[in-house]
Amino acid sequence: MLTPSLSEVAEGIGIRSKGVAHRYVQALAEAGALILHPGQHRGIELVEDALSIPLLGRIAAGQPIEAIPGQDQLDLSTLYGPNRYYALRVTGDSMVDAGILDGDTVIIEQRDIANDGEIVVALIDGENATLKRLKYRQDGSLALIAENTTMPPMIYAAERVVIQGIVVGQLRWYR
Repeated sequence: MLTPSLSEVAEGIGIRSKGVAHRYVQALAEAGALILHPGQHRGIELVEDALSIPLLGRIAAGQPIEAIPGQDQLDLSTLYGPNRYYALRVTGDSMVDAGILDGDTVIIEQRDIANDGEIVVALIDGENATLKRLKYRQDGSLALIAENTTMPPMIYAAERVVIQGIVVGQLRWYR
């Protein structure tokens, strides 16, 4: 199977910047979805093994509940599917009030339309991507709102912003 070049990755996800495509490829590699072979032409390898972890039962976050042993498998590939989803590592603190912290990994459903109030991956001017809450404004512009009271909203003409996906999940490691 012939893997795509960075130009083809950029074109495939609807952006012009190979630099942004490279950052996405790097994020996918860090999340374990890709293996990179530096210095090799088209050196991107898709990890095809399904990630599955044992699901041992339920745990109370309030009043304790009876511990009932049981085991199942949580197959992450069926939860998120292979085609419409990707992961991005979060850098920065603009989304802390939404519970998304620096270093978290967010799972993105790839789509070009989002509902008002959803947390989106927004590509601005075809070059810079950000994770923000989307707000449609009455004048037709878009507000990209940080979930951090110290940061003002970013207002853009709608034609300057391309929605690349919405947040549908989040992973956080504690070690």
